[in-house]
Amino acid sequence: MKLKLDNKIILITGAGKGIGREILNKLLKEKNVIYAVTRSIKDFKKIKKRKNLFLLHGDITKKEIIYKIFDLAKKNKHIINCLVNNAGIRQRKSFDLLTESDLKLIFENNFFSIFNFTKEFVKQFKFKKNFGSIVNISSIVGELGFKELSGYAATKSAINGFTKSLSDELPRKKIRVNSIAPGFIKSSYYNNFKKNKKLLYKWTLSRIPLGKWGENIDIADLTIFLLSENSKYINGQILKVDGGWTST
Repeated sequence: MKLKLDNKIILITGAGKGIGREILNKLLKEKNVIYAVTRSIKDFKKIKKRKNLFLLHGDITKKEIIYKIFDLAKKNKHIINCLVNNAGIRQRKSFDLLTESDLKLIFENNFFSIFNFTKEFVKQFKFKKNFGSIVNISSIVGELGFKELSGYAATKSAINGFTKSLSDELPRKKIRVNSIAPGFIKSSYYNNFKKNKKLLYKWTLSRIPLGKWGENIDIADLTIFLLSENSKYINGQILKVDGGWTST
């Protein structure tokens, strides 16, 4: 099956490493224009510059970087028609130690940034031939909740509810909205997780029916599909990519 993904103008956040970097690499193989943002200057310098890539460095919690991206697209006479809200942070802390400041920090990164990027995306979007597509990267933690991840889980639950609500509202503006909820994926935190005996790496493997952690490409492949016209009847879904964890 050939993906119908040509001539898209796509914005992806958190493109510097892990899942975001894999999505970016895969998108660059298609005939598209990509706008990407990364917080880390180190990651920014590592990404090879290309003619069809407009790469920006900045903090996604600051509205200035959002305006800068959409202003640049306008200057280039581009209407961004696909948005991948991937950027976010993890926060492992027992509830006893969790503060209101901690909660504000993770919501600024994991939810309000998505809200603000989506606001600007919808504002500038103009329907031409095909629907626009928004893909939010959530987590199975948003549905299940995990110990010492109450703040993180709250943000991912918020993303899921946000996705469901917008999927009912935005089709009238010709935009589809879906979320991907990864399970245990070999993203940027994998090596530290594996080394930390407290986090029980072997136990996580025993809970996954497929018997292994997922790869970044597993999330990237599904993201590309949801951006493409091949998924034109998929809307309002929270798609789990977890090797079967949530089915056990």
